[in-house]
Amino acid sequence: MAIQAGDKAPDFELKDNHGRTVKLSDFRGEKNVVLLFYPFAFTGVCTGELCALRDNLPTFVNDDTQLLAVSNDSIHTLRVFAEQENLEYPLLSDFWPHGNVSRAYGVFDEDKGCAVRGTFIIDKEGVVRWTVVNDLPDARDLNDYVKALETL
Repeated sequence: MAIQAGDKAPDFELKDNHGRTVKLSDFRGEKNVVLLFYPFAFTGVCTGELCALRDNLPTFVNDDTQLLAVSNDSIHTLRVFAEQENLEYPLLSDFWPHGNVSRAYGVFDEDKGCAVRGTFIIDKEGVVRWTVVNDLPDARDLNDYVKALETL
């Protein structure tokens, strides 16, 4: 069962595509967070979603908001993916222990060994205010994120 709106967002600590440690709690009191889980780097739907975010980056990375994208890929895979697609926001690796953060948010598919498409809008106090979870083949609508952020 995925985390729901109104729940406290589980804190986590993951490495980004540059090997830097990123903690959700570091944004508490400072920024709203768009936490986006995606199955795999280099796949069609995932690349499309992440590039759409790149193309609208000022909406999702600014003084008030931080975008964090999480997959179960290794940091090395994520580094190459980010360079290839010119992604300038943190791609976080939930590789080991495999899927721990994805499981904490209720978006890990045990049969496929990866996260499904889950997005959580977390306010500055660390509370989930909006969420959507889609199956692996179903892209999410970027405009829904914008609308959810406007309500904060």
